[in-house]
Amino acid sequence: MDRLLSDLRYAFRTLRRSPGFATVAVLTLALGIGANSAIFSVISGVLIRPLPYRDGERLVRLEQRATMPGMDHGGVSVQEFHDYRERTRTLSGVVEYHALWFTLLDGGEPERVQSGVVSWDFFQVMGIEPLLGRVFLPDEDREGAPPVLVLGHEFWQKRFGGDPGVIGRTVEMNDRVHTIVGVLPPLPQFPGDNHVWMPWYACPFRTGEVWKQNREWRSLGVFARLAPGVPLDAARADVDRVAQMMPAEHPGAYPHHGDFGATLVPVREELTREARPVFLVLLGMAGFVLLIACANVANLTVARLSGREQEIAVRSALGASRGRLLRQLLAESTVLAVAGGALGLLAALYATDLLAAFAARFTPRAAEVTVDGRVVLFTLAASVATGLAVGTVSALLFGRDITAALREGGGRTTAGAGRQRVRGALVAAQVAAAFVLLVGAGLMARSFVHLQRVDPGFDPEDVLTMRIDLDWAAYRDPDDRRTFYRTLLERVGALPGVAAAGLAAYVPLGGGLPSTPFRIEGRPVPDDGTGPRTDIQAVSPGYFEALRIPLLRGRTFTATDHDDAPAAVVISESLARRYWGDEDPIGARISDDGVHWATVIGVVGDVKQEGLASEFTDQAYMTLDQNTALGTSLLIRTRAEPTGAARQAIAAVHAIDPRQPVAFVRTLTEVRSEHMAAPRLTTVLLGLFAVLALAISIAGIAGVIAFTVSQRTRDIGIRIALGADQRRVLWLVGRQALTLALAGLALGAAGALALNRFISGWLYGISPGDPLTYVGVALLLLAAAGAAAYAPARRATRIDPITALRIE
Repeated sequence: MDRLLSDLRYAFRTLRRSPGFATVAVLTLALGIGANSAIFSVISGVLIRPLPYRDGERLVRLEQRATMPGMDHGGVSVQEFHDYRERTRTLSGVVEYHALWFTLLDGGEPERVQSGVVSWDFFQVMGIEPLLGRVFLPDEDREGAPPVLVLGHEFWQKRFGGDPGVIGRTVEMNDRVHTIVGVLPPLPQFPGDNHVWMPWYACPFRTGEVWKQNREWRSLGVFARLAPGVPLDAARADVDRVAQMMPAEHPGAYPHHGDFGATLVPVREELTREARPVFLVLLGMAGFVLLIACANVANLTVARLSGREQEIAVRSALGASRGRLLRQLLAESTVLAVAGGALGLLAALYATDLLAAFAARFTPRAAEVTVDGRVVLFTLAASVATGLAVGTVSALLFGRDITAALREGGGRTTAGAGRQRVRGALVAAQVAAAFVLLVGAGLMARSFVHLQRVDPGFDPEDVLTMRIDLDWAAYRDPDDRRTFYRTLLERVGALPGVAAAGLAAYVPLGGGLPSTPFRIEGRPVPDDGTGPRTDIQAVSPGYFEALRIPLLRGRTFTATDHDDAPAAVVISESLARRYWGDEDPIGARISDDGVHWATVIGVVGDVKQEGLASEFTDQAYMTLDQNTALGTSLLIRTRAEPTGAARQAIAAVHAIDPRQPVAFVRTLTEVRSEHMAAPRLTTVLLGLFAVLALAISIAGIAGVIAFTVSQRTRDIGIRIALGADQRRVLWLVGRQALTLALAGLALGAAGALALNRFISGWLYGISPGDPLTYVGVALLLLAAAGAAAYAPARRATRIDPITALRIE
């Protein structure tokens, strides 16, 4: 310990005598270590930190699987849920979950709330204790039980101001008075972003006969806890055994059941399914930045050691062993790395909010991202490991008979050719790593540009959208819903500045459209269930005009397509092409059950419903008057900036029904921008890593060239004395930089082709081997290498031959 402290004190004194070198080295390592610490804070909070549930590692989600057409992979019906709950032997608790939107009234502004509907013991099975009050009791999901609610923590803070006196208050929802009995702690919003929670018996849909009796109505999520001592594989076999009994017992509910079964997915995996690959790729990118930083600092250290040969030789002559000198070198590099790590940790603290916002796009655990003790320990370990690595590499590069320096006297010594080659190899490795990162960032940037240029099939400019979910209790009668929608469209259409207005069950790019089998009149229906399918969308007259979806054939809906008129349907271009080819589909009839038929009256352009990166899907549009829904979105095309019409449109809604909430008021351009947020943030993060790598690599090239020029002062002076002009000297020096860059590019191209396949799933409209990106990045690195070498090359042209020869 005394020797270690002595080495550290000497290291501080030595580095204090070289402030320029110490500053550059610390900043370089801070970039590398800080990037890794920042990404590790996300991985720690999302992937490593234990779940915030009691014994969370034993929580699982039950998913059904099947190869039958139209079977919802994962959803479970009420009847199937009871089978799993009663027949499995390896689960200590099986609970149900689904979510619906309801209108909450408590004397203030009506609010649309997402309600989690669960078994009474859901929170006990999940291992969640309430922050205030209690959760549900066994008798509260049975007929006749008084309706109760448990509030989510965020909703409690927002709606009730975090008032602890909320317990016992009553609110109105679904035409019933509910009592608030508890408030949940701040936890990840899982399985859904719910405002309130209720027992299943308080849900008007869950208690309906369709849900309770129809085995094919698969709308529930099912969660469970593994019984003590039961491994996951045994529990999976158990639930699969129960699942495979169902088709034999209820053949009518499982036609063409194929490979029907069930499995269990750990809740931890469910929470991080999308986040894990993204964060691991980012950690790999950050690792590349750290490797580049280490190589750069190692090169700087060797250059500095070349100026300390006399000092080291004298210490060796006075009895210092190789181990003693190596220990001193490791102490110096570790001091630099720890200082860089401390600075990097500070930078990671400032980056936490940005990274948490990024993580929220992929996982509900984003709120757990923080710089805690685990991140500090990681940073310390990374700093020490980096210091030892840099010191060891530097010692190996400097490994020569240092007593030779003592025999060379007091003049400038020249580095050995072998050492120069290794230093050049380190720079080439930096360029190779930078090439990989730049190609990855370039591919993501080009993919993002492609996404921005995608034609979604509609015009989002100057379109305002807002969600209107009618209160189930007040609008049970379809005629009441029709009256509300017709009145709303009349009033909104009459507002000044409104060019068109329409209603739709689903907003484009939002997904969620149900895929439904249908049959075409006069064509046979396959017995194996592989007949035609299409997404179904219910819209009002004015919808296609509001979005400027082009009409290709026939007509769209008008006021004459009311509920008493013959059923009509408008189909998308892709649907018409797939099932009618060159035939005209206008006048053809289609049906979902063979009893109720609708006539095709028009063909419109394809619309991106599932997202910009998705393919166009087949769509059939039904008129909202003939297919009334409780939940719709109002779309308003304005002649001026659309947000100005929001207040008037909301006032029109409240003029019809003062108790009707309006939610998600935003423009379609904002919807599109929100859809682009995840690829945008990913592109920005990869771009930041690539810029860091490029900056460090440029510094490395400049350092090597500057050191080479200083070592070849006599050689260059002689060349100038013999008549070499400025261009030749510039080329002499610049050629080394270009050689290192070309070597790095050759190595980096192979690495980029291999590693960038990990991001291939994030790319749109471009392949991982896109030649334009590779050529562009290569030219950028060559230009950067030339720029890095220019300053030392210019200094070389100013060498005075007489002065150079006199020095030697």
